[in-house]
Amino acid sequence: MKWYLTILFASFFLTTFTHAQVQNAAVPKDAPIDVTVTDFKDNPLPNEIMIFRSKRNEREYQGLTNDKGMFSTRLPAGDVYNIFILGFRDSTSIDSLEIPALTGNNYYKEPFVVTYQFLPAKSFILDNCNFDNGKASLQEGSFKVLDELVALLNRKDDERIELGGHTDNVGSAASNLKLSLDRANTVRDYLISKGIDSSRIEAKGYGSTKPIADNKTAAGRAENRRTEVTIL
Repeated sequence: MKWYLTILFASFFLTTFTHAQVQNAAVPKDAPIDVTVTDFKDNPLPNEIMIFRSKRNEREYQGLTNDKGMFSTRLPAGDVYNIFILGFRDSTSIDSLEIPALTGNNYYKEPFVVTYQFLPAKSFILDNCNFDNGKASLQEGSFKVLDELVALLNRKDDERIELGGHTDNVGSAASNLKLSLDRANTVRDYLISKGIDSSRIEAKGYGSTKPIADNKTAAGRAENRRTEVTIL
């Protein structure tokens, strides 16, 4: 995944203070952060989650971009934060941001500015979305990843998707084509049952026509039996 990150460090404002180096309780101990997320054409990317993870205590702070691809937050000073962008079931490490500690009556007047450019994934496989052998019925262990897909679609409520069903090459081409479509429709029905609008989901069956591994091995056939999500 391509990405580009720029971090502009804020200046801090120095007020009049005594020689004591104890932080004044009335002065902010954290720093304002302004975030902008866009694609490589500077189009804003709404509903993207950026995570700041403290190196000191592993605590996480996150924000959700608005329709302008922006959000603001505050982070405690005196720490270094690893920055991540949240994907589907994973996160991509971007860079880190250091916010120096403050003493006395020092405080950060201007925000740290984080700008991030990337191209969101256009397709991904629903790992652990499994069906009964030769059937379109979901195995119980599949519901976790499907519920995570529901959460993603609720967050990115302007996106439409295609659910592509794929099989290995065992059996006839016609039966595999039907089975793959039936499985894609099973996933579609599950998403609709969880409140996702049916107009946002297309189901297609590809049978064994688009293998991603060697059908001559059991491991390869297992990889080819999959449900793939494509962002439309």
